[in-house]
Amino acid sequence: MTKSSPQTSTGRVAVVTGGARGIGAAVARELAARGMRVAIGDVDLAEATGTATAIGGHAGHLDVSDPTSWTAFLTEVESTLGPPDVLVNNAGLMPIGPFIKETNAITDLQLDVNIRGVLLGCRAVLPGMLERRRGHLVNIASQAGKIGAAGGVTYCATKWAVVGLSHALDDELRDTPISVTAVLPGIVRTELSAGLPETRLAPRVDPADIARAIAEALDHPKREVWVPRSGRVTMTMTRIMPTRLRANLMRLLRLDDPLLHADHGARRLRSPRGVSGRRWRRGFPVRGLGRP
Repeated sequence: MTKSSPQTSTGRVAVVTGGARGIGAAVARELAARGMRVAIGDVDLAEATGTATAIGGHAGHLDVSDPTSWTAFLTEVESTLGPPDVLVNNAGLMPIGPFIKETNAITDLQLDVNIRGVLLGCRAVLPGMLERRRGHLVNIASQAGKIGAAGGVTYCATKWAVVGLSHALDDELRDTPISVTAVLPGIVRTELSAGLPETRLAPRVDPADIARAIAEALDHPKREVWVPRSGRVTMTMTRIMPTRLRANLMRLLRLDDPLLHADHGARRLRSPRGVSGRRWRRGFPVRGLGRP
């Protein structure tokens, strides 16, 4: 079976990181509804268990930035549901604000969760997938992984990395049956986007929209998935414009620096998906933290 061949969802085992709520929970529900056996990995085990119970799935504690946590979690999944056929790397966080005010602790945490967590997850499941000659890696990036945005310097850098590692890994696995898909959402109605200004050029989508797009990509493998699809056109247009023209247009449409204009009071301070609460509390500010 080739990467482009239609796949069957029924019976496949899917692992979703950061799946207790938000995008991850929506993906878990969608995949379970399509007949997949779903395991949710999250640092918030209580809420993950509630989400998993509602869909007849499995929940386990997972800190994506810790390789030993990955080993323990996947051992648990294999003994309960079987070896994973699909990995959805959803765990992530998005602190926003001026780059010069960002602490080293915030920078390190974004690198650990948004990049290291994806790399560790892919490396943890790939040997088994290659041995079984089947598998699909889904890495949730962002449309911010294609264009920078003031106020989210480190976040954008991590999402560019996720897009790059996904494409490079897909090329590396070109002669295998393993597929790699990078998902590029725009602004999604979750806690991560709380307080961001509304714009006509970047319409918001629901977590269920992301979940359906991922499910379709699993059935019909794709290298990149944009949600909404119009984001690809918008992004292409803005990238080919001269820098000054783009800046003036964005200012005219009141789209310049939306992350710097966020309402921080609307952004909730809760433990980011995929990392232990003790680690993120050290050095984190009270404002500017969102999560999927």
